[in-house]
Amino acid sequence: MWTAIAQHIAAKTGTAFTVADRRSVGGGCINQAYQLSDGRQSFFIKLNQASQVAMFEAEALGLKEMYDSQTIRVPKPIAWGIVDGSAYIALEWLDLGGGGEAWGRMGEALAAMHRVTHDKGFGWHQNNTIGATPQPNPWTATWLEFYREHRLRHQFRLAGRRGGRFPRQHELLMVLGDLLANHDPAPSLVHGDLWSGNAAVTTEGEPVILDPATYYGDREVDIAMTELFGRFPAAFYDAYNAAYPLDAGYKTRKTLYNLYHILNHFTLFGGSYESQANRMIDQLLR
Repeated sequence: MWTAIAQHIAAKTGTAFTVADRRSVGGGCINQAYQLSDGRQSFFIKLNQASQVAMFEAEALGLKEMYDSQTIRVPKPIAWGIVDGSAYIALEWLDLGGGGEAWGRMGEALAAMHRVTHDKGFGWHQNNTIGATPQPNPWTATWLEFYREHRLRHQFRLAGRRGGRFPRQHELLMVLGDLLANHDPAPSLVHGDLWSGNAAVTTEGEPVILDPATYYGDREVDIAMTELFGRFPAAFYDAYNAAYPLDAGYKTRKTLYNLYHILNHFTLFGGSYESQANRMIDQLLR
């Protein structure tokens, strides 16, 4: 398997590559992850079941969409496919571990990425996943319709299959237009899953974002999620707002947008995320 992956990397990069060293590294709770090296160059490899190859393809295309924007550093996708019954993706290896002033630069770079738009509207040319959950991205003319149908209603449906009960979900969907009134966002290129575990700084001090759930949507979905599981450093928000100020009403929309992720966490993990989602729904309806 490792020989076949190395050969695919070599074919894609145009540079000879054979595996001299293989190390298991952290890769989250979904995939197995490894560093492959020939002593001169290294690559980050994620493995999963062969049935998950579409997830890796969508990740690679999402990284490429952000990489091609030339706004913020992401690991460059190299190769992906199936070998010996396993799906894999090979990415550029980045040495992580810096900090400090880079968080201000991350805010500026993310603001620049959010200014990248698409003339087809909201969505993307590719469905992908949010964690391990399918995420549909059909091109949609308005943000209201996209968020109602392909984010909230989709997640309510999945969470319901998991046994979740959300008595006021239909009431929330009915008033979504009121919650988004006077807010007309551009379809921005967004990361889609931007919590602290998917943002880092290289040892050279360059900000990086990882593991995207890419699409074109309201840029505030990214900023909202940075506040969901512990805020980014203050320098990030100061720099972002200096480069691309948030619109009035963001504090209410922050709860609305983070509801999507809490519903997804219930779908994935169950437990107290159901009650947290219902509290958020009640808050929004008040």
